[in-house]
Amino acid sequence: MTEKNMPLMDHFNELRKRIISIFVVFVLSAAVMLFFTKNFYIWLVSDLGLSNKLAVLGPTDIVGVYFLIAGVTAIAVTIPFAAWQLWLFVAPALTEKERKLTLSYIPAIFLLFIAGIIFGYEIVFPNILHFLLGMNNGMFHMLFTTDRYFRFMINVVLPFGVLFELPVIVVFLTNLGILTPVLMKKMRRIAYFVLIVIGVVLSPPDFVSDTVMSIPLLLLYEICVTVAKVTYKRKAKKNR
Repeated sequence: MTEKNMPLMDHFNELRKRIISIFVVFVLSAAVMLFFTKNFYIWLVSDLGLSNKLAVLGPTDIVGVYFLIAGVTAIAVTIPFAAWQLWLFVAPALTEKERKLTLSYIPAIFLLFIAGIIFGYEIVFPNILHFLLGMNNGMFHMLFTTDRYFRFMINVVLPFGVLFELPVIVVFLTNLGILTPVLMKKMRRIAYFVLIVIGVVLSPPDFVSDTVMSIPLLLLYEICVTVAKVTYKRKAKKNR
């Protein structure tokens, strides 16, 4: 019996093994990252000059911050392994050409995730934070709790790591013939609306933060349209 003709339960068992492997790598990565959490913490707060303003409300907050930082960094480490495990699961059903093509996506998935995190942290997060702090204008005594500060940071930054994967998804769907540049142009209004809603939901409730969050998402969609055009043309040339 070939792998392509495996019974359904065997496929589920194979998928379960892959998921368990990913979970184990994530847990081990998080455990290792716990030893570097203090260094990450100092680096993350030093750029914004908040190292003397962050506070904790209890011992459990310290533990929570440690696991929060370690967990997020472990996600970045686990992503390429998770993509590789997914490729191993679907590879038996693909042709040799399709295997090589999908395998080439794995480095792009990791690099785009990191690029999204860097973009969110270096550009979007500081602008939103500084705008919100500027609204204080001496009216309130600000006390930053470590837990809330890092949760706010992750809620702003992490979605960009996920959203920056869109070009890879677009290339994959275009190669499969599911997506075309023409279809993406027709869907532009709907896509803009959805992305703006995502930007508003992910950002604090003010116009500037919503704008800072939404504009990069709209630009990302236009990049995806361009990527779809290039992929579609290359595919058309190969099929001639």
